[in-house]
Amino acid sequence: MKKVNYLIFSILIMANISLNAQNNGGISTQMLQSMKQKHEANPSTVAITNALSNGDVKQLALNREIVGKTDHNFKYKVKVSGITDQKKSGRCWMFTGLNILRYKVIDKYKLKEFEFSTSYLYFYDILEKSNLFLQEIINTSNLTMDDKRVEWLFRSPVGDGGVWNSLGNLVEKYGLVPKLVMPESKNSENTSMMIHMVNRKLREDGLELRKMMAGKTTNENVSKKKNEMLADIYHILALNLGQPPAEFEYRFVDKEGNIGENTKYTPLSFYSSCFPDNKFDDYVMLMNDPSRPFYALYEIDMDRNVLEGRNWKYINLPSDEIKQFAMASIKENEAMYSSCDVGKQLNKDEGVLDPSNYDYESLYGMPFGMDKKARIITFESGSSHGMALVAVDVDQNEKPIKWQVENSWGTEAGHNGYLTVTDEWFNEYFFRVVVLKKFIDAKTLKILDQKATLLPPWDPMFSADE
Repeated sequence: MKKVNYLIFSILIMANISLNAQNNGGISTQMLQSMKQKHEANPSTVAITNALSNGDVKQLALNREIVGKTDHNFKYKVKVSGITDQKKSGRCWMFTGLNILRYKVIDKYKLKEFEFSTSYLYFYDILEKSNLFLQEIINTSNLTMDDKRVEWLFRSPVGDGGVWNSLGNLVEKYGLVPKLVMPESKNSENTSMMIHMVNRKLREDGLELRKMMAGKTTNENVSKKKNEMLADIYHILALNLGQPPAEFEYRFVDKEGNIGENTKYTPLSFYSSCFPDNKFDDYVMLMNDPSRPFYALYEIDMDRNVLEGRNWKYINLPSDEIKQFAMASIKENEAMYSSCDVGKQLNKDEGVLDPSNYDYESLYGMPFGMDKKARIITFESGSSHGMALVAVDVDQNEKPIKWQVENSWGTEAGHNGYLTVTDEWFNEYFFRVVVLKKFIDAKTLKILDQKATLLPPWDPMFSADE
C-alpha cells in the first residue's frame, strides 16, 4: 500500500513540475510528448533521420534540378590578371584591393605577371590597428570595464579583417612594394597564432594603461609607455613577418622578356610611379542594407585601421541601382572591390552562388523564410568576404542575369578560382560594391554632401571582410 501511495505521490509531483514548467515558459512533459508525436507522424521521418545521421547535410540538400545549369560565360568582362591565394588568413580585403590595382600595373608595363606584397601592408595594418586600440583605451579610461565600448575593444583588439577604406589608409601612408621585395612568410599565410599573441599582449597593455590613467601619471608618461608597448608589437610582427623595407631596387621585366632599368624606390615613390593619378577619394562605397533607410550616408565609428585615417563611409542604395553603376564600371574595364556573405548557398564544386543551390526546406520539412533585412538584424547574415567584381552577363534587354567575382582562395577553389553569382543571389547576399565616382550619377553623388549618420562599431551589419 505504501508503494502505491508513493507512486501516486510521485506522479502528482511530476505532473505539478510539468505544469509549473509550462506556465513558466519551460518544456513540460506534455509538450515533449506532443513534439515526439509530431516528429513520428511523418512517414518519411525514419528515412530522413537515417540520411542525416549518416550523411553530409549540404550534399543531401543539394538541388539536383539546377546542378550544371549555370554556365561561366559573360558578355562583359574586365581584363583580369590571375588568381591569388590568401591562404589561412583573413586578408581577403587586402588581396581584393591589390588585385584591382595590379592589373593596371600589368597593363602599364606590359607584364606577364605581377603581384604587390600583401605581407608588407599587413605588417603596417596590424601595427596601426594596435596603435588605434591603445589610443582608444586611453580615450575611454574614464569608462568602466563593463561599458559596451570598452568591452568591444578588449573583446578583439586587432584582427585580419578590413574593408576598402582600410586599404586606402595604408597605401596613402606607406605606399606599395612588389611581392618579390617582401614575400609571404609562414605566419603571414597562417595568421591565427601571431594574432593571438598580439592580442594577448595588447589586452595586458590595455589594462596597464587604464591603471596609469586612473592614477596620478602624467600624459607624457602615458604617451611614453604607449610607445614602448607599440615597440613590443613591432618586435612581434618583425619576428613573424620580417621588417618592411624603407627603400629597395626593382626592375620590371615585360612579357617579351625585355628587362627594364633597375630603379631605386621608396614604397611611396613606387606607388606614385605606378599610379600617378590614383586617388582613393575618387571611389565611393555603395551598400545595400535594407535594415536602414536608403539614399542616406552612413559612417561606422572606429571602423578604420589608421588613427588619422578615414572611417568606413557608404551610401545606402537599393540593389538594382548598385547593379547599374557596377555594370557601367565593368563595361569600361574597371574591376571593383565588392563583398558579400560568401558562405550562403555556395556550391564550391561548381563555383556557383545561387539561392536555389541547396533545398534545406524540403530536407527538414519546414520553411526558412527570413528576408535580407531580417537576416541582418538577427545576425543570420552579413558581409563576410571581399572579392573583385569583374564580369556581368545580361539578357536581350541588357538586364543582368549573373555576375562573376575573382576570389583569393587559389585556383583550386570554385571555377578556376572564380565564382559565378546569379542575379537572385546578388539581391539576397551581396552587400558592398566600391565604384569610381565617374560611373555614378550626380543625384547619387549628391548624397555624399549629407552629414553622415554615425553608427557604432558593433552594429550587426559591420563585421570586416576576411
